[in-house]
Amino acid sequence: MDEALLCGWRARVERARAHLGWRMRGVVARRHAGGTSLALAAPCDQLFVATEVNEWALCAALVARDPHHWSGLEAALVASALEDAADASAVLKPVLDEPAAFARFERLAAREARPELMALLDAANARRLPHLLDDTLLTLGAGEGGRDFELTALPDVADVPWGELRDIPTAVVTGSNGKTTTVRLLSACARAHGWRAAYCCTDGVFLDGELEAAGDYSGPAGARRVLRERRAQAAIVETARGGILRRGIALSQARVALVTNVSPDHFGEYGIDDLAALADVKLSVASLVTHGGLLALNADDAQLVGKAPGLTQRFGRSPPLGWFALDADVALLREHRARGGPTCGVRGGRLSLTHAGAEHDLGPIAAMPLTVEGSATYNIANLAGAALAAAALGVPPASIAAVLARFGANAADNFGRLMRFERGGVRVLVDYAHNPEGLRGLLNVAEHLRGGSGRLGLLLGHAGNRQDTEIEELARAAAQFRPALVVVKENEAHLRGREPGEIPRIIRAALLRAGLPEAALAMRMSETEAARCALEWAQPGDVLALPVHSPAARTEVLALLQGS
Repeated sequence: MDEALLCGWRARVERARAHLGWRMRGVVARRHAGGTSLALAAPCDQLFVATEVNEWALCAALVARDPHHWSGLEAALVASALEDAADASAVLKPVLDEPAAFARFERLAAREARPELMALLDAANARRLPHLLDDTLLTLGAGEGGRDFELTALPDVADVPWGELRDIPTAVVTGSNGKTTTVRLLSACARAHGWRAAYCCTDGVFLDGELEAAGDYSGPAGARRVLRERRAQAAIVETARGGILRRGIALSQARVALVTNVSPDHFGEYGIDDLAALADVKLSVASLVTHGGLLALNADDAQLVGKAPGLTQRFGRSPPLGWFALDADVALLREHRARGGPTCGVRGGRLSLTHAGAEHDLGPIAAMPLTVEGSATYNIANLAGAALAAAALGVPPASIAAVLARFGANAADNFGRLMRFERGGVRVLVDYAHNPEGLRGLLNVAEHLRGGSGRLGLLLGHAGNRQDTEIEELARAAAQFRPALVVVKENEAHLRGREPGEIPRIIRAALLRAGLPEAALAMRMSETEAARCALEWAQPGDVLALPVHSPAARTEVLALLQGS
């Protein structure tokens, strides 16, 4: 799309928004490999009208650009609207003439308007109360301080028991790697402080560490279940890229938001083709941070460092920032502390937290189980980010230090992530590594455990919704470690449009191009069979890295390792 056409599209959206009285910030256009997307903000009771505005603005711009070519567009819009309608007589037919289109939008807006809902949201915002909204329920407040109202029977503002409603300490965690580990660390810190903590992640919804609902709840559905848990006194929400792009974040506010890192993954979906665009998606959580809250960012991530100065322009304000890094004394952290800002990082082999103007020694890194004697550098970053976020939630540093000193010693603490086993003299790591950066981190730990003796074996597969180049990059990351065995696996639970065997063939070819010999490669058509192959191959002194991704396969692999 050329600039003139985009400007025409955008200008029409802006005029329609002004005509309808939509004053909130937010018209964003993004060019990407598949074309151009334009998004606009609208009141939550006008979202259908907003889609009509956007469609009209693009179509009107196209007709203005080339009336002959697009002469039948208005008739096609009318035909589509009638075809989709349950009652054709109720359809307000699309029209491209601007004054007539604006009159139509007014009528559509009047049909869709929910003044009683908007009055309640205004009242909640005035009281700085969070809210959740879906197709059937409005929730005001959160956790044990929340209350649900059916959209079909909303009360008047005066009838809401506002004095009984309140927020609870809430953190939102996103990023490419480390989200679930960080969520679990924060939940453990909240429980150590005496709060009943609810959290959601890719494994489910939990309350005080006990599973309430199994499945991938790293999207809006998980956030709603956590914030609507009436026993919860604190809430920790994992929010992944896919959920943000498809359905939004669901929360209206959070005391803390944390971005772990940004690395190449899922390119080509929803118009996200590069790291800069992916960083913008992750940083959407900045808009949730309340006044006096904290946005915790990884200072070792160049995208986050580069994007942070633009938050004010993007959101109209920048939330208070906190920075974490592997080195507590990198320039950014030193300068941030000098201005009174919170930081967390490693100094002299110990994790150092600066919060509220005071410095706290959280203990030796090598003694923290999650770091595997300091070799799991990605978990050092997760510990630093979690400590910074926990302090911002209100957890005392002494409680944080106690959690970091023990978390990960029990395999159940961080189920499916860097779980360590020994089986007949073979050391085994079970993990969720699913992109090149995560795999390198896992294999660095495996190399540390191998200590220059024994052999390295691993499983390698990928989900079907990745580009071929991403799959090949994962294979190259594995080949850098020169493993003695790679069991190329079918991730059968995540084909996602690919033919069976397609991804294993891509991986195997990439490994051969990277110089691994055919004798080092095996192929299995399920994750469980791949793990069984690696375990049968291994000898005492060897180290196996087993990235396992489907919950069912993970259960079976753990049963193999535990001899049940």
